[in-house]
Amino acid sequence: MTTETWHPVSRLDVLPRDRAVPALVDDHQLAVVRLADDRVFAVDHRDPFSGAHVIARGIVGSATVDGVEVPTLTSPMFKQVFDLRTGRCLVDDSKRLATWDVRLRDGMIEVRPRASGAAEDQPEVAS
Repeated sequence: MTTETWHPVSRLDVLPRDRAVPALVDDHQLAVVRLADDRVFAVDHRDPFSGAHVIARGIVGSATVDGVEVPTLTSPMFKQVFDLRTGRCLVDDSKRLATWDVRLRDGMIEVRPRASGAAEDQPEVAS
């Protein structure tokens, strides 16, 4: 899978707000999250602590990191909290979720693997 190809995963209007849903892109499982303000994030569905594909069943929320409120997703397995912008685990810096670039085109959410070194906190904002 290249980092240049965008993959459609769902229409924005069918995703529930403040929930994560699983998606499958070229045999890779993702958790796609739509926030209440219609920002959309995509991260790996595989929990790096348990190895189980459960992240889309996690709890969407927020946390204050370095004085900034960031969107989070809490794993349903062992309750680790991940920053949706970066995939970084907020309680254990040794683990993270891979993050995906997200864009909205004509109401369709599209994702692609994030290139290494790319800005990690620039999600697509739906309008």
